[in-house]
Amino acid sequence: MRKIMVANPKGGCGKSTLAIHIASWFARHDEIVYLGDLDRQQSSRHWLAARPGHLAPIRYWEISEEAFQMPPKNCNFAILDTPAGLHGKRLKEALNAVDKVLVPVSSSRFDMLATREFFEELAATKAVRKERVDIGVVGMRVDVRTHAFVQLLEFLERFDLPVVTCIAQSQRYLQAADTGLTLFDNDSNSTAMDIQWRPLLNWLVSRH
Repeated sequence: MRKIMVANPKGGCGKSTLAIHIASWFARHDEIVYLGDLDRQQSSRHWLAARPGHLAPIRYWEISEEAFQMPPKNCNFAILDTPAGLHGKRLKEALNAVDKVLVPVSSSRFDMLATREFFEELAATKAVRKERVDIGVVGMRVDVRTHAFVQLLEFLERFDLPVVTCIAQSQRYLQAADTGLTLFDNDSNSTAMDIQWRPLLNWLVSRH
């Protein structure tokens, strides 16, 4: 089983977009996928409830506020969407339950400042210090033609963490999510999607 957490203390950085697209891709490849959501807004859960029944199934990973339940043993991939402000005991519980952490970061200065503190907190946790958890960074809503993109890459170079891929800004992500879909559910997007998402998907299935 591969257990993946998507986390960043800053809201609106693309956590749910990453989580649902990863879940959709693995489900389309006949994997047993569970999607969990720790956020009070339950964006991923609402998306899952709206997902058309004829598409590849994604099951819900139920997690209560009182205790952190592991996904069912028959699961191949468990993806965990997390809230803004995740830290302290709740962050440590989540890190102990996963193999890989994806940190989405946009080129916003506020996002970068919040992420710097998050990287420092991650580095101080036992699971990360003992290398039980892999951490990868994903640039979100990027425009490679802008100075902001260059600043984002320069910021990320300060940390000893892989920048797995960068996802271009597109309204199509929001439009698809509103109807319980992802861009992976439309085969016409396959070529452009593959260029951006393939490095991330390969990293997720790689071993430590």
